[in-house]
Amino acid sequence: MKRILPFVLLFSFISLSSNAQEPEKKFRKRTYLKVNPSTIISSLDIYLEQDLTEKISLELGVSGIYTDYPDYVFTKRVDVGQRKPGISTEQFVEGRGLGFRAGMKWYLFRQTSENTARGTYFEPVLFYKKVFYPNEDQTLNGTIYKNEGDKNVYGIQLLLGRQVKRDKFILDPYLGVGIRSKVYNYTNYTQSGPSVNADQTELINVLPSIHLGIKVGFSL
Repeated sequence: MKRILPFVLLFSFISLSSNAQEPEKKFRKRTYLKVNPSTIISSLDIYLEQDLTEKISLELGVSGIYTDYPDYVFTKRVDVGQRKPGISTEQFVEGRGLGFRAGMKWYLFRQTSENTARGTYFEPVLFYKKVFYPNEDQTLNGTIYKNEGDKNVYGIQLLLGRQVKRDKFILDPYLGVGIRSKVYNYTNYTQSGPSVNADQTELINVLPSIHLGIKVGFSL
């Protein structure tokens, strides 16, 4: 027994030394590409998320808007005291535009089994959208006039989500609240007796918003 004990102690010392010399796993910064299928009815939203630290990542997004139909439903069918812009149904439906957003994710509870950006997070988001409505011809006194308009949207969102990663596949469900300002600029023509009047209007609606959706994608 006395002969075996030195070998046991030597083996234990070598094992501890080798474990101490093993380098700790470093956090690997990753990039994620995602889309938002919950907004597909009106726009194609693409996101790029970049890890900055183990707890923080930056998320940038761009939106290609191919219809403003959801705003038509809210404006024409829902009444919460908002003022109604002089935009026709056809102009809403045929509206085209672009959107941009930037958010900073703080991961509150993060899985430590893998060095990847996944877990429960809080994300404040700033966004901007520009929508162009097509001109609409209107004939008054035998002359064709064009009703025209556009919309600028500014807002902030406060989101709470849970990003889950399986291999390279990403699921990112979220919910939250926000506030947005919609600024409509439009020109309509009306006839008053023999004269035609151009009504140039700027209308601003500031309203709260609720957000619920999911992003899907993969890590690059």
